[in-house]
Amino acid sequence: MPQIPKDDVLDSSVALQSEGYEFVAVRCRRFGSEIFAARLLGETYYCMRGPDAARMFYEPDRMTRNGALPTFVLHLLQDEGSVATLDGAAHRCRKAMFLTMMSEARLGELAAFVRGDLLEQLQGLAGLGPVALHDVFRHVLTRTACRWAGIELAVEELADLADELGAMIAEAGHPGPMNWIARGRRRKAEAMIRHIVDEVRAGRVAADPDRALGIVTAHRDLSGHLLAPEVCTVELLNVVRPIFAVARYLVFLMAALRDHPELRPRLAAESDYRHAFVQEVRRLTPFFPVVAGIARHGFDWQGHRFEAGDRFLLDLYGTTHHEAVWPQAEEFLPDRFLSGPGDAYTLIPQGGGDHFANHRCPGEWATIRIMEAVLAAMVREVDYDVPPQDLSVDLSKLPALPRSGFLAAIAAVHPAP
Repeated sequence: MPQIPKDDVLDSSVALQSEGYEFVAVRCRRFGSEIFAARLLGETYYCMRGPDAARMFYEPDRMTRNGALPTFVLHLLQDEGSVATLDGAAHRCRKAMFLTMMSEARLGELAAFVRGDLLEQLQGLAGLGPVALHDVFRHVLTRTACRWAGIELAVEELADLADELGAMIAEAGHPGPMNWIARGRRRKAEAMIRHIVDEVRAGRVAADPDRALGIVTAHRDLSGHLLAPEVCTVELLNVVRPIFAVARYLVFLMAALRDHPELRPRLAAESDYRHAFVQEVRRLTPFFPVVAGIARHGFDWQGHRFEAGDRFLLDLYGTTHHEAVWPQAEEFLPDRFLSGPGDAYTLIPQGGGDHFANHRCPGEWATIRIMEAVLAAMVREVDYDVPPQDLSVDLSKLPALPRSGFLAAIAAVHPAP
């Protein structure tokens, strides 16, 4: 087998920052290889894209996430002690806690909450001129996520939490002073949630056993012990924050709807086509670009030997845009999903593999249901105008967002019975 190519630079971190989502794919095309080695933040990583790489990366128990992410990312997103930092049986035990929240009944309830909260918010904005829907979606999803999780907060607390969650996501890919400020914002959010956890554990607040607050505070680890309060706090944020993050997907959804007005009648009438439309938005949207892992033990793959401790980056964005996997990869073609859903190693905007066996995000199901609910509402129950605006996307910014946040002037809201 030919040797794995190397990015012949002392450290490619600056290039990763400047090229963003396209960093891995550009080099894969340049080297004519689906894997190459690069120095990033002083460590050697094997950077990969494509379904074969995804299958290798998501082989159960092959990779650990613990220590794989830079601390400036980890501390804003998953954080220490979270499910993402666990391996093997401990990970599966904690993951099961999250999967219990993803029943069909709970997902249907989440979609209904999103629709109702969104229509209420937009009704209050009707006739007031253009608003940035990203801001609207952020506040709606904060309220929805807490309501769905069983976390009761005052209106002003919800507004503060929306700002804090927004800072965590916006600064996760950027080391430096703004990241440090965002970590401070996270600590404020943690204090708010920790107080509620302490009240539940002290018996002063009743937690619905079927909602996230009750599920997390009652969960026991492999040893039969309740999770520490600080771990409960981290995991509750890991319920609320991913729902909040769907606001970015929703902006890209609205941009796709603006670009393809001819699809609106079909979207209004056909739930299967709304699902296909949502999947194509997810495929094309620049969400989080890569996922990192460290080999737990040595293994062979495609004629190459890797050792325990080797570091890997799997290019999620590059795989969902891969020319050899997706015909007309850069074209918006929802019909491609009418013949099948894609598989666990090709459609991987939120990770790959099996939801039950490894680290694939269980919130993916919630993301899809939220997007479908918002799409149905916007094509069937909301009249709005889209003024001229700058919807360009800077792929060097992690995570990316259309510049305007999608401006829309709400004309009328007419909820369906």
